[in-house]
Amino acid sequence: MASRGPLRLAAFALALSTFAGAALASEPEKPQADKPLGVVELFTSQGCSSCPPADEFFAELAAKENIVALAYHVNYWDYLGWQDTLSNKKNTDRQYDYMRSFGSRSVYTPQAVINGRSHVNGASRKDVDGALARMDRTGEGMRVGIKVSRTSDRVTIDAGDAGNGPADAHVVIVYFDPPQMVKIGQGENSGRSLTYWNAVSDIQTAGMWHGKAQRYELPMTEISKKGGCAVLLQSVGKDGMPGPILGAAFIRKP
Repeated sequence: MASRGPLRLAAFALALSTFAGAALASEPEKPQADKPLGVVELFTSQGCSSCPPADEFFAELAAKENIVALAYHVNYWDYLGWQDTLSNKKNTDRQYDYMRSFGSRSVYTPQAVINGRSHVNGASRKDVDGALARMDRTGEGMRVGIKVSRTSDRVTIDAGDAGNGPADAHVVIVYFDPPQMVKIGQGENSGRSLTYWNAVSDIQTAGMWHGKAQRYELPMTEISKKGGCAVLLQSVGKDGMPGPILGAAFIRKP
């Protein structure tokens, strides 16, 4: 859907068990290297009739351990009669920033941005899987390893060394909600009950990475307030627009 100006209960139970299992982890946690296949950022809306198939496919991506999948609900379809309960301005701003970065003339939903490098129809399994596989094969996947560990009071993020690769990137923390079912009362999807996964609630820049191994720390109190979060090591152009994502990892909620 272009802009000019239930999942099954078993899947939902799986998500809840994942969060519950994380809560039983012992302290302190051993650091684990995370170098996933790639990052999929889905721009979607509860008010977009084209989005439910993409949201359902996205749920499959969110369940895969080797993919960092984040869903950004945008607000520009609210005028169609239903205000997306998970949308916020930061999500919409991020999509418009990608539009400028890609040199596109408009935004659309469902749009899937792959590794910050290209975009495809978010409902197309073939296009999303193909882009992930192609970038992994051509060296445009996750090039920098990230280790995440935690203690009772902090989360430690260790970004690896780029070698002869890119020299600068932002450390971006993306917070998201637990999976939740929403009954849509009006608009193009009126009457449908849909389950949404990893819906982004906030985006923050935690620091800069300069190509060499570097450590960052976040207070555990901040992480505990959210449903979950991911860390993205993302290059940024001179114009401030988002560029390729070089590394990524989930920060598991205690």
